[in-house]
Amino acid sequence: MTRNLPIRVRSAFDDAGFAGTVEALVSQTQQLYLADGVPWVVGYSGGKDSTAVLQLVWLALAGLPADQRTKPVHVISTDTLVENPVVASWVTHSLDVLGEAAQKQGLPITPHRLTPAVADTFWVNLIGRGYPAPRPKFRWCTERLKIKPSNTFIREMVRSHGEAILVLGTRKAESSGRSARMTALESRRVRDLLSPNEALPNCLVYSPVENWSNDDVWTFLMQSQNPWGYSNKELLTMYQGASADGECPLVVDSSTPSCGDSRFGCWTCTLVDKDKSMSAMIQNDEEKEWMLPLLELRNQLDVADDKHLRDFRRMNGSVQLFKDRPIHGPYTQESREHWLRELLTAQAWIRENGPDYVRSLELVTLEELEEIRRMWVVDKHEFEDRLPEIYEAAIGSKYPGRPLDEHLPLGPDTVEVLRDITGGDRLHFELVRELLDIEQRHRSQARRAGLFESLEKALRRGFYDDEADATDRAHHRKAALDRSQDDDPDPLDPNPLDLADGYVRPVQEVAP
Repeated sequence: MTRNLPIRVRSAFDDAGFAGTVEALVSQTQQLYLADGVPWVVGYSGGKDSTAVLQLVWLALAGLPADQRTKPVHVISTDTLVENPVVASWVTHSLDVLGEAAQKQGLPITPHRLTPAVADTFWVNLIGRGYPAPRPKFRWCTERLKIKPSNTFIREMVRSHGEAILVLGTRKAESSGRSARMTALESRRVRDLLSPNEALPNCLVYSPVENWSNDDVWTFLMQSQNPWGYSNKELLTMYQGASADGECPLVVDSSTPSCGDSRFGCWTCTLVDKDKSMSAMIQNDEEKEWMLPLLELRNQLDVADDKHLRDFRRMNGSVQLFKDRPIHGPYTQESREHWLRELLTAQAWIRENGPDYVRSLELVTLEELEEIRRMWVVDKHEFEDRLPEIYEAAIGSKYPGRPLDEHLPLGPDTVEVLRDITGGDRLHFELVRELLDIEQRHRSQARRAGLFESLEKALRRGFYDDEADATDRAHHRKAALDRSQDDDPDPLDPNPLDLADGYVRPVQEVAP
């Protein structure tokens, strides 16, 4: 009779024991640190793996004589500005604490909280530009929110010092794909323990816990006191009820799994079916119920078919077909204003009804609001300037932004008159508004260079009767384009696409 016994996962501590393994890793880290003058950059997300790695680096530096701690160690943490507020607060406070502790202990460790550029933030892209909520086939967020801030910092280190060593908490046990990638990079090592980084030239990667299991990481964190005075037990509490894949890692390339399936992710993430971590926090802790408006807003964004919220034209105004139907573009003005209103209303509700520590919670910064306002008024010609009005209605106080520098063609009341005159025809209203704005911008210029080009672009973008008319014309354009590729056109003939659009009409013979 054969009995199936449970297979015990091999631990990194099996051979040398816990103390021996940690001691060897600390010694190995010290040797690497002393081997050259290349600065270190430690990726720290506040999760278990990066905490374990930073703890090892800290122990290594603390074990060296003061005169050998000459090389700087930068601890970077990327805040996307839409992180789960509880986790973001934990990480930010942790950076403050470890910075003070490093200074007291004489360690060359400097924390850095990195955030995306204003033009790259989630709300500026979604509410300002009108990008639809991220999807697997249109994942515009990870590069802007996570990869760019960290890679910009690392590249700056490389520019200043010629090289940089990135210390990460990546582990082979995270997934088979991660294991395969790490093993492949190991084979290309030119220095012991340091793997190349495909996305960052002259940047080598050191992964001290690459062979640790999930349990090894927790064993280390629970048995070793946090050297900068933070509580690893509180970290474990945050993980309780978490999904199996752990934390949100420092993302430095597109192959690194982002926060999509992890416990600590962006609260706005629509790349997963639902935000399990936030749901669990609210369900398990009454004090976290103030996050309910965030969960509701996230679920509103996660619409399977959002065509009714989006323009039938692409961002540049063109109409493109896929399977004979238009590929929808950015959110309409109405949708963008709706998302802003919902976001600010959630912020106001949390400030009023949440616990004391979220009374000043800022879901969208004033800098982001100013950029969204500029995009609406300048880039999208929405010169009725609705953002301050929406802000004041939702927050209940005067909009704190600066006055607009732009000289607007019409005031808000006159714009409403124009909207009434067009009788609810959105395309007609937007076309006239854009033409007025273009004329206003060129009025004060001595040379009106580009005026006719801008007017023509506006007319091409807005001359449709409706979506059906635009679709029909796109079909005609496609047919005309196919014919023009087959024929040998006479250079004196009009452009077949202009004929299809109706800009040029064939000459009608008049009877004598």
